[in-house]
Amino acid sequence: MAFKMKKCAHLAVIDTVKTPKEYQCEECVKIGGGWVHLRTCQRCGVTLCCDSSPNKHASKHAQEKKHPVISSAEPGEKWMWCYEHELIARY
Repeated sequence: MAFKMKKCAHLAVIDTVKTPKEYQCEECVKIGGGWVHLRTCQRCGVTLCCDSSPNKHASKHAQEKKHPVISSAEPGEKWMWCYEHELIARY
């Protein structure tokens, strides 16, 4: 039996991955918070903290702004995640 791979139109249209301007969560800096890992929004380029971080700014941003795709901003990690379809893509 062959398995069908789910496809995501949000991930498929990204041809150039945005990278962080600075290695920090822009929202945590404003409130004096901390983060565990960082993610960069692939629509607007903002870098925010992950869901393992206390404030979960990246997923809040995705939901509020309707920007579904983030990439890892961690050095050496090359993956993107679509919040809407809950799919990962490596690049």
